[in-house]
Amino acid sequence: QLVESGGGLVQAGGSLRLSCAASGRTFGSYAMGWFRQAPGREREFVAAISRSGSNTDYADSVKGRFTISRDNAKNTVYLQMNSLTPEDTAVYYCAAASGYYFGRATTFDSWGQGTQVTVSS
Repeated sequence: QLVESGGGLVQAGGSLRLSCAASGRTFGSYAMGWFRQAPGREREFVAAISRSGSNTDYADSVKGRFTISRDNAKNTVYLQMNSLTPEDTAVYYCAAASGYYFGRATTFDSWGQGTQVTVSS
């Protein structure tokens, strides 16, 4: 089970940190990712991180502003979001992959319920 938290309302230029807590004792066996879905749009890839945390991948739209990280001892993956713009407004989803890590091409097979991020102008 994946449970996201940390969403909310923030002004443009501000920051938020999302967290995704995973249940179970095998968190370190999963590659993790963040996706988002804005109203009227398809869900899109945001960031991914390998099992050890040594490899990451980002969508071009967030590169340099967002940072994905994980703490395997806490069964948690994070998404630090800086320099937010209204275009970042979306529901953000955490995802886990039981298979191999291929960056944005990873097949994610478990999903959280999402957390709303709203950026005001």
